Amino acid sequence: MNVKRIGLLIGDENDWPSVFEALGRRMDGAFSYRRKKYRMEVERVRIHPFSLNSPTRYDLVIDRLAYWHLNPREWLKKVALVNKVYLLNNPFTFQSMEKHSAYCAMIRYGLPIPETYLIPTKAGPDTEKYRITASRYHDLFDLPAIAGQLGYPLYMKPFDGGGWRDVSRIDNEDQLMEAYDRSGSTQMHLQKGLDGFDVFTRSLGIGPQVITMRYDPGQPMHGRYQIDHSFLDAEKGRQARQMTKIINATFRWDFNSCEAILKDGTLWAIDFANACPDIALTSLHYYFPWAIKSLYAWSTFCTVTGRQMRISMDLHKYFKIADSDLPFAEKLDAYEALADKHYEKDRFEEFKEQNLGDLDEVMWELVRSPEFDAILVETVRTTFPAHEHDHFIAHYRGIMDHWVAANHD
Repeated sequence: MNVKRIGLLIGDENDWPSVFEALGRRMDGAFSYRRKKYRMEVERVRIHPFSLNSPTRYDLVIDRLAYWHLNPREWLKKVALVNKVYLLNNPFTFQSMEKHSAYCAMIRYGLPIPETYLIPTKAGPDTEKYRITASRYHDLFDLPAIAGQLGYPLYMKPFDGGGWRDVSRIDNEDQLMEAYDRSGSTQMHLQKGLDGFDVFTRSLGIGPQVITMRYDPGQPMHGRYQIDHSFLDAEKGRQARQMTKIINATFRWDFNSCEAILKDGTLWAIDFANACPDIALTSLHYYFPWAIKSLYAWSTFCTVTGRQMRISMDLHKYFKIADSDLPFAEKLDAYEALADKHYEKDRFEEFKEQNLGDLDEVMWELVRSPEFDAILVETVRTTFPAHEHDHFIAHYRGIMDHWVAANHD
């Protein structure tokens, strides 16, 4: 029996890891693939000092921690390079291809990106070297003039992202200068806002699997994902999924979310470097079961088939398409073909059909179980204040009952 072990690198969350583990137990984790027997095991990764030469127990790691925790981030790099562990997200590209670089690459691809400026920091290092450099080479600039050229409203936000960290909506010059003064030594983007849009979307991609959801960032976290299945027509829905796969495959992110805004017939990609995306039960609610079973299917496929992690990017293949004379829609199709090849889409679907044929049913039964309800209750009690517990327990139970009814054959 070949044992394959999935490691969960997590922080304070307990909801999705518990459901993922429960799904693994219910799937039994044992099956045959190409005349060999395999067993899948799931284990939470511990954090401690490590030798750069040490072996590891894991074949694949799902990371929801290393975007802010340095020790496990460097451990991930080590196990990828030394131990050939498959990582659902590439920590090398996630560091180098932050929001700014991701915008630049997608502009080269021809994707619609709102006009964006990189603004010099308000305050530089308090060193003589910086002062001399600034006096010699930094050009004075008129920030209100740049804002006027872009047109209000604007958004000022850190060039490297960070979960809505220090994001400011700017509607006039006073707010602009206040936000810039407040930014201090943080490198900022100034981006044109898209008011009066038709719909705001967020797509979650896990390998070649993509779901596009209606999203309202103005709501509290538990209310941002809207249960709506007809907010995009077939053409724009496909385009949203294509863009997500293309972005994720480009940067070697197997687990990432992409935000886009539909306005005046154009789907604008606005925020798409979100590797290690939020998949909390209280956030995704109705869409949570899709995320967990998709994560399980892709992780199982990667470990059992021996899929090799791609550390480096193949941008030249995409740039060749970008620099061609193809119409935009045909470029998207060509990019998508590269993405599907990267994710071995056909091979994955065949594997899933042959080895995980009961996954949907097992997930459905799990959501109906007392075990799932206990996780739901615990999650609500650790997420919301005590006086809201009864309300939100009933709220999420109702949503999950709706999912169960909608997914019953």
